[in-house]
Amino acid sequence: MSRPRAGGDGGTDRTTDRAAALEAAAEAEARAIYAGILARNPEHDFDPTLDRVASLMDLLGNPQHSFRAIHLTGTNGKTSTARMISALLSELGLRVGRFTSPHLHSVRERIDIDGAPISAVRFVEVWRDIEPYVAMVDAQLAEAGQSRLSFFEVLTGLAYAAFADAPIEVGVIEVGMGGSWDSTNVIDGDVAVVTPIARDHERWLGHTPAEIAGVKAGIIKHLEGRSQVVVTAEQPEEAAPVLAEAAAAAGARIVAAGYDLEVANRHVAVGGQLIDLRTPAGLYTEIFLPLHGRHQAENAALALTAVESFLGGGTLDPGVVEAGFAAVTSPGRLEVIRSSPTVLVDGAHNPAAAVVLVDAIEEAFAFSRLVGVVGVMADKDAEGLLSVLEPLLDEIVLTQAPTPRAMDAGDLAEIARDVFDEDVVHVAAGLSDAITLAADLAEQGEVDAIASRTGVLVTGSVLLAAQARAIVGLGD
Repeated sequence: MSRPRAGGDGGTDRTTDRAAALEAAAEAEARAIYAGILARNPEHDFDPTLDRVASLMDLLGNPQHSFRAIHLTGTNGKTSTARMISALLSELGLRVGRFTSPHLHSVRERIDIDGAPISAVRFVEVWRDIEPYVAMVDAQLAEAGQSRLSFFEVLTGLAYAAFADAPIEVGVIEVGMGGSWDSTNVIDGDVAVVTPIARDHERWLGHTPAEIAGVKAGIIKHLEGRSQVVVTAEQPEEAAPVLAEAAAAAGARIVAAGYDLEVANRHVAVGGQLIDLRTPAGLYTEIFLPLHGRHQAENAALALTAVESFLGGGTLDPGVVEAGFAAVTSPGRLEVIRSSPTVLVDGAHNPAAAVVLVDAIEEAFAFSRLVGVVGVMADKDAEGLLSVLEPLLDEIVLTQAPTPRAMDAGDLAEIARDVFDEDVVHVAAGLSDAITLAADLAEQGEVDAIASRTGVLVTGSVLLAAQARAIVGLGD
């Protein structure tokens, strides 16, 4: 038997150890950098202007112009649709950067390159590159009597710089909020995608679908030398004309669900659904999508049409479409995180999102008893969301996410008692205790818990979904 050469395996081990140590150090530094960025004005507290972030982009050499882009806005479904678009583009062999928000466990999830969050090492390196320019803009703003760049303005600059440096070929960019003055809107998307519009963030976006659509239509643009394609979901009656008028004014071509694209057929399958999608280019049949609910099938139709439009409007290879959609995941969106009883998490945080959540659960799961664990942010329509959930839930436990923005669990319970029968409303301020209580309530009267069809639904905010995933050991 031959003997290993001296230093062979040991050298490999030492290299691996050094790499692990460097990554651990970078992760610690990345967390510190994130804490510093987070100390700025939060993403829900900002000035509605592009001038500030445009100044940063100019100093960075406008990295957002170094790659083509698909830009997404809307109220619900943006992140899932962005993930589908990215999966299809990656399956086509393109190098893709995806910028989405919010994150579940690590801010690095928001800046995804080649299907994985930016590494801690690269996050630190890119921050070091842009930090002097961020400081320059901060100083200019201070001289003008303005606050320094906000959390989201800085993060947008970091994402665009990382994408340009990679370099990526396509950016799939989700707005943080709205459209017109959203920091991401310094980019010019070849394709603009508008997912379903509903009331949300009314303090900033307006109180009617038309007003909200007017802000979101800001990503629709006249592009030099080319025509933008606008791919839109079916919209409220007030919102659709606003988008159509914006597209006409910009010389953009609009492609609308219900007219130019549709979910032609769908049925529930194990682990998801089989869907037929009709787009302007053709009909794609028997595509497996490992996500539940009609809304996800409709998101898939938007994503497929967006990719077709981005590539010139022709049909895609069916094998590419099948493989791309089969690889899609959407953590925190009607995700099963535990069994016995089944525990689902979903980031639905407004009544419109709750409607599609209820429909998806009723279609895909046959629960004999379902208990909700709900926590919402203080600025959300808690009563509207709870009213949608009430027919679905047998009992409800009110809790709160670990953030100052969260509504107090006791205050939320007071609202819930006006919606639910008082004897089915419970309170547990901590999420771990809330899930334990909900599981016990779900299994009351069940002889065989393993064979039962009981479940727990954790919903009301993305932060709550993230915390639930962390409790069961998912995510960072």
